[in-house]
Amino acid sequence: MSESPRASKHKEHSSKSPRKRRDGKRSQRRGGDREQLLWEIECRRLPGQHEHLEPCSSASDAAESSPKRFALQVASWSFVPLAQHIQDPASQRLTWNKPPVNVLVIRKIRDESLAEPFKELCRFLVEEKQMMVYVERRVADDATLSKDEAFGSIRNQLCTFREGYDDISDCIDLIICLGGDGTLLYASSLFQGSVPPVMAFHLGSLGFLTPFKFESYKTEVAKVFEGNAAITLRSRLKVKVQQPEHNGLLPHGHTNTDAGKVTLQLQVLNEVVVDRGPSSYLSNVDLYLDGRLITSVQGDGLIVSTPTGSTAYAAAAGASMIHPNVPAIMVTPICPHSLSFRPIVVPAGVELMITLSPDARNTAWVSFDGRKRQEIQHGDCIKITTSCYPVPSICCHDLVYDWFESLAQCLHWNVRKRQARLADTSDSSDTEN
Repeated sequence: MSESPRASKHKEHSSKSPRKRRDGKRSQRRGGDREQLLWEIECRRLPGQHEHLEPCSSASDAAESSPKRFALQVASWSFVPLAQHIQDPASQRLTWNKPPVNVLVIRKIRDESLAEPFKELCRFLVEEKQMMVYVERRVADDATLSKDEAFGSIRNQLCTFREGYDDISDCIDLIICLGGDGTLLYASSLFQGSVPPVMAFHLGSLGFLTPFKFESYKTEVAKVFEGNAAITLRSRLKVKVQQPEHNGLLPHGHTNTDAGKVTLQLQVLNEVVVDRGPSSYLSNVDLYLDGRLITSVQGDGLIVSTPTGSTAYAAAAGASMIHPNVPAIMVTPICPHSLSFRPIVVPAGVELMITLSPDARNTAWVSFDGRKRQEIQHGDCIKITTSCYPVPSICCHDLVYDWFESLAQCLHWNVRKRQARLADTSDSSDTEN
């Protein structure tokens, strides 16, 4: 009698610990290049639409190319109608070249109410879908899970990792988040290069970025495994913090900072925030665009955000809300000491640079998606541009409906008591004879 696939899989891994199984799987994945990923995003053009945008073909190409992700290829001697260059948002679909194998489950920590949903999902993925499930070690070592004897067999099959110590970026096919928007931001921070598709379940407080309801998780996860799911490509910001190799202040308008030492480089999903920190003085920073001084910001600070981040801190600071499919970078001042300083939107391909003004009375502080907060001294600079590695966020319905549904449900956008209709509509004049 032949062994079942599940039985043979247990036999194969019976002598391996979760950590060894993870290392073995990682070594297999590293044998190929980044083009061996199990997922890809298809962009189907509208009828008569010309292909004019080419994404970075590989990680090496992206590293060697300019900060711009796309190369515009339009003949200089001809004019192509704009309508032929507009991509249909519904064309972004997720398809699997091979069935997914490794699933990363990220759970919101310090929330005991998520223990049962987490165990249900892991049991479903391991027992019914025969997946290799990766979780953080601190999640697997949680006292609530370790005390549950019924979950012990599943827990022993989980592959664990530690943030900052173990690199799992090349061995994950799908990410499933249980929690609020912070879980998706955290998932983005774990992958500083290419990011696997992310499926986020709403089990947190706000849930603007988490469109799926956990009550129907089996049906929704099964649909994603089958493929052909709608995808929102959420652009990220590539951020570098540089320090000068010399001491002293930089002259006003100085932009030659390429020789500086890069102290931090990150991929940011929401926003980069520069503020005055604990100082009572105004923040005074200079803003450059492609090496040219644009303005000096005097106020509480400055927010540089993605379209995804436009509904976060930037929205609270008075910025417009932009759909995540729009290729743009938002620049929003925080309480500027100028009545005419309005938020602006710049093209996604430009490079922004922020430095302290030479006459600034105090230092500034910077944070990235609310993390890794650090002080910015005179001579330091922050360079920001659009990253080549977006976050593929799986949609519950489609990328347009999901966004407006989040605006209505989470932010109560344009919610107002309806105006009552007139009882007598025969006379529409404002005066009576």
